[in-house]
Amino acid sequence: MAAPRSLALPFTVSRLAASSSVSTLRPAVCCLASPSYQSLRCASTSYQSLRCASPSYQSLRCASPSYQSLRCASTSKTQPAKKKKARNTFRQYDLKNTEQFSLVDAMQYIRAFEVGRNPSSSKYELAVRLRTLKNGPVVRNRLRLPHTVKTDLRICVIAPADSKAAQEARAAGATLVGEDDVFKQIQDGVIDFDRCICHVDSLQKLNKAGLGRLLGPKGLMPSTKAGTVVSNIGPAVRNMVGASEYRERLAVIRIAVGQLSFTPTELQENIKAFTDALKRDISQLKDRVSKEFHEVVLSSTNAPGFTLNGEFKGPNSTSPALLTGPM
Repeated sequence: MAAPRSLALPFTVSRLAASSSVSTLRPAVCCLASPSYQSLRCASTSYQSLRCASPSYQSLRCASPSYQSLRCASTSKTQPAKKKKARNTFRQYDLKNTEQFSLVDAMQYIRAFEVGRNPSSSKYELAVRLRTLKNGPVVRNRLRLPHTVKTDLRICVIAPADSKAAQEARAAGATLVGEDDVFKQIQDGVIDFDRCICHVDSLQKLNKAGLGRLLGPKGLMPSTKAGTVVSNIGPAVRNMVGASEYRERLAVIRIAVGQLSFTPTELQENIKAFTDALKRDISQLKDRVSKEFHEVVLSSTNAPGFTLNGEFKGPNSTSPALLTGPM
């Protein structure tokens, strides 16, 4: 016999009662345990605030290096730097816009700069700038000008003190003559002469003394190439007294060509003698290197340089007679 339906009701009712009790408790539990949507919405950072706090696309785009800058930077790093071609000649300036002077005008301005100076301590100086190669041969020589510039030149002659060569040297104007005494004086560091000449018979003794390290750096060591090792002492000393040495340095040759008391004519003769000798030296170079005059500048010990135009006197120049004598 089948069970009656009423027997299942208590279970259903009790289940419903249990479920209803759970449903009545759930809202309270939910309200106590979980925060509300409003509180979560208020407590959480809003999308707008996050959007404002986060950097914009535009700022990120500006802060980051652009593709063009990266492209240029990478190109400059990868490409090797171009090397400048080394010049084999000295730099020369165009003289078209350079003011040039006649000899008389240049002397007039130079003498104005030397007013109040000691005339014996100041001299006219000439500088010749050449167009030449950097690694070519240099011009070097000694010249006796028509009008002596240096009158206080001290000459040393290495020869036996009691020999005929020593007597000729003293008669010609040498200030120091001898062998052993001169060697000892040089080794002690006392070098009170401007030029040194050696007799051929004393050359071996000079080399044994080992004075090259002392005289060489000063340009005073006698040598056959320089013409300071001779057999005729007298003429050599006389030619050296009043002679001037010159040497090319960085395509420029400088030499003292006159005293401030010289007349324009005397200074012109000295300048012409020097330029003629310089042209001969250039023509006698073994390598046949091209050297040409680019600029000739006249100055003095205390005055600036004035570029010469090759003329003796200009149309508006002062009288040469006024450029003679004391200032």
